[in-house]
Amino acid sequence: MYKILCSLFISMLLATGGSAQSPYRVKAGDTLQVEVVEDTNLNRQVLVLPDGSISFPLVGNIPAAGRTVDQVRAALSSGLASNFASPPNVYVSIGSLAPRVVGTAAALVTQGVFVTGEIASAGRLDVEPGTTVLQAIAQAGGLTPFAAGKRIQLRREDSVYRYNYYSAGSDGGSISSSTVLAPGDVIVVPQRRLFE
Repeated sequence: MYKILCSLFISMLLATGGSAQSPYRVKAGDTLQVEVVEDTNLNRQVLVLPDGSISFPLVGNIPAAGRTVDQVRAALSSGLASNFASPPNVYVSIGSLAPRVVGTAAALVTQGVFVTGEIASAGRLDVEPGTTVLQAIAQAGGLTPFAAGKRIQLRREDSVYRYNYYSAGSDGGSISSSTVLAPGDVIVVPQRRLFE
């Protein structure tokens, strides 16, 4: 009986949600709320990266910018389908919109950086100039228990730098915790692997 009621409820939600969807197109900097009915461990907020993609466990990177919320939902559902016995019920909504830039750069007191992945509070952070990588992670609430702290990435324009949360110094090709963030930087905290 419970399964039948849940199935009816989900069908009603899908039927009403399809007609009420807005034609809003997702933009870089938006935060999307994703819920997977069959596996609540996958429920999370994801940031639309500057390149227009989102990163989601079991799916990887998929394009989101320029698509409607329903198109992103369909892409996620399709990408997750091979991991479930039947197609999963995926719901996507806008968590927050990308902030609009108003005024000149000289008038800005803070700069926008983004954090995504296994971090307590993913999304856009308005930080003061001079904020370091470690300070931004702390401001975002720190790492989740599933974070791969040794494989954190700092994405800046066309470059990707490695950051080890557990190491004070830097080695070849990586950055230290005292690296100062620039406007538009994206900190990506990947999910921990099975034996990591």
